[in-house]
Amino acid sequence: MEVEDLPAVLAIEKSSFPNPWHEVTFRGEILNEEISFPLVVVHGSEKKVIGYIIYWQLKDEIMINNIAVHQDFRGLGVGEAMLRDVLEKVRGEGVVFVSLEVRFSNKPARALYEKLGFRVLSIREKYYINPEEDALVLGLNI
Repeated sequence: MEVEDLPAVLAIEKSSFPNPWHEVTFRGEILNEEISFPLVVVHGSEKKVIGYIIYWQLKDEIMINNIAVHQDFRGLGVGEAMLRDVLEKVRGEGVVFVSLEVRFSNKPARALYEKLGFRVLSIREKYYINPEEDALVLGLNI
């Protein structure tokens, strides 16, 4: 992900989440090269941004902080491909554990994470706002 990608990333973010990240947050992730890895997926010769994933790598663990796919490309395996690519990449770098949080009501995301082997570690009550909702903390040993 580069600063030039932000208009497309922000559009996907706003259409995907009730409490979208702000541009300054994405810029911070792009600049935080020590631990943050913001990646985009592009489509076609025009290289249209259709998805993104942001994760932090801390020694042998990663935390997936944000992932979204453009609404026109959902259900086509883009999110799964992003996750699988990241898991394969970090496995080769000695990462042994991956974590993330997901809204309890986000059934498509939960189904994907379960398919990839993530398991519920805990629940963070009232973690999300607008609407207020619990977060499931998921983990995967790789």
